[in-house]
Amino acid sequence: MKKLLYPVIVFIFLVTGCSFQKPDYLKTITAADLNKIMQQSDIFLVDVHIPEQQHISGTDAFIPYNKVEEHQDKLPDDKNTPIYLYCEGGPMGNAAARSLYDLGYRNLYNLEGGSKAWRKAGFDFEKK
Repeated sequence: MKKLLYPVIVFIFLVTGCSFQKPDYLKTITAADLNKIMQQSDIFLVDVHIPEQQHISGTDAFIPYNKVEEHQDKLPDDKNTPIYLYCEGGPMGNAAARSLYDLGYRNLYNLEGGSKAWRKAGFDFEKK
């Protein structure tokens, strides 16, 4: 019986893990859509990846995803200001969004695919 239990638990974990639901407080945005918005208006763009990476051109702040609370002074005072987040691939942006939501921010976006997607689309990064 124990030999059968382990594979069943692993199967359940894999199936439920694949059905990740995007939280209702976070919107995702593609690299193309983010680039278009950046061309049209000034936005608040935050790199949350650790270790720090090369930033997308126009990044306003670097705030490690796991230290959002410690860097509230870098965030907009108006909690309805749209905040666009990115990391290398996406998960750290999701984690940062949760912290921001807990702090009262309500207009949160995460770059789908992160800086990898931005690079693949051919968009600019800050010069080193």
